[in-house]
Amino acid sequence: MTPAPAPRSGAAPSPSLRIRMLRHVMLPLVLIWLAGTAATLGVASYFTEEAFDRALLDDAYSIASQVRPLPDGQVALQLTPSELTAALFDQAEAVYFAVLRPDGTRMAGEPLPRMPLPGGEPAYRYGNFDYQGQPVRAVILRHQVQGGPYHVVMAHTTRIRGALVQRLLVFGALPLLALLGLLAWWLWRGIERDLAPLARLQAALAHRDAKDLSPVAVPSTTQEIEQVGHAVNHLFERLGRNVRAQREFAGNVAHELRTPLAGIRALAEYGLAHPGTAVPQQQLQQIATSAERAGRLVNQLLDLAMADEGEVVLQNERLALPALVGRAVVRHLDRADARGVDLGARGLDDAAPEDLVAWGDAALVEGILDNLIDNALRYGGQTLTIELSADRAARTCVLAVVDDGPGIAEAARRDLMQRWAQGRDGEKLGQGAGLGLSIVARYAQLLGTELQLASVDGTRGLRASIALPRAG
Repeated sequence: MTPAPAPRSGAAPSPSLRIRMLRHVMLPLVLIWLAGTAATLGVASYFTEEAFDRALLDDAYSIASQVRPLPDGQVALQLTPSELTAALFDQAEAVYFAVLRPDGTRMAGEPLPRMPLPGGEPAYRYGNFDYQGQPVRAVILRHQVQGGPYHVVMAHTTRIRGALVQRLLVFGALPLLALLGLLAWWLWRGIERDLAPLARLQAALAHRDAKDLSPVAVPSTTQEIEQVGHAVNHLFERLGRNVRAQREFAGNVAHELRTPLAGIRALAEYGLAHPGTAVPQQQLQQIATSAERAGRLVNQLLDLAMADEGEVVLQNERLALPALVGRAVVRHLDRADARGVDLGARGLDDAAPEDLVAWGDAALVEGILDNLIDNALRYGGQTLTIELSADRAARTCVLAVVDDGPGIAEAARRDLMQRWAQGRDGEKLGQGAGLGLSIVARYAQLLGTELQLASVDGTRGLRASIALPRAG
């Protein structure tokens, strides 16, 4: 059982996805709540001040209406003490007033601090000051009597105003704050519920055996979690293919190398048991032949392993096929001469250079040529030609290896593209392992094409070809 990976020592723990999601949602809401509360408080304070100021001005007008001339021509406040008490009555606030003559002297009321006089229209002005240790809101009203500007000052303490603003703040902001708390709880529950499949997926992966590469169950919840689950399953699928390829490769190597290595050992022991005769020279030649076959088999098995990994390492690029074919001819020329095979190329100069540029992976195309040439040198006839041509209609470049050997029967061609499948000639010669054509077929599949096998003249010879997409 593979344990879950432990957190790195000394590293700060990463924040929970739930907390981060809640933070991303709640932080803007809290900021909006603060801004809304401030705006609400500002608007409420403005209209509250307007209402109180209007009442204060009405009281000033009420007092000013009683500042009238007497029969003797003097101007006085014509209110009895009881009427004045009734006019200034307020259950919560302290109310003060003063009536000022045109010269600024006090006619009636309290000795209130001086206020700036209203200059034009409107005929009143508001102000604030402290009186008897209390903050006071006041209005001074200009009142014309017999052509002279008399002024009435009306002042209230501001306890009710402050208390009313506080109550507006409490009853306006606290319910919203409670709703924010309820919203945070609801979001937390929703996030927990939506992320529960992800937690189950994480738990399933944390307790899974390292050898278990079977797909995990992907719950149908959210698109993101489904994508994560499918990505994990695709990863398991690729890992499974790689593990199977490695196991198959190891098994293939162990199985196929056992025979040539055992033969090499037997030949060496036989030569050692017969010293001083002509047998050792003969045995050494057989040992060299067996070692060559073992080396070729190892190379083919490595090529096959690379083909199985090709989907990961495939890198398509523009390939100049004439140069690539020329290098392949040079690589195999010595071996062809040693076997008496006429190795050559055709079509390298028959088309414009841009028509013979194809898309593909250079390593895979070279592997195809090397395996087809090797196969033709061992099983073909005396002439081996690499043909290159351009199909303008299909926008492809056709690469073919043609020999004049016995060929392959049409019924056997598909079977010979499978691993470990050999024709009768290969079994007679005992030189191959049945991997060459299967490697070529796999390489062609990775390049997005298909290996085609055909007879040259209907009965003899073999033409092995692939068609690559043109890049020109």
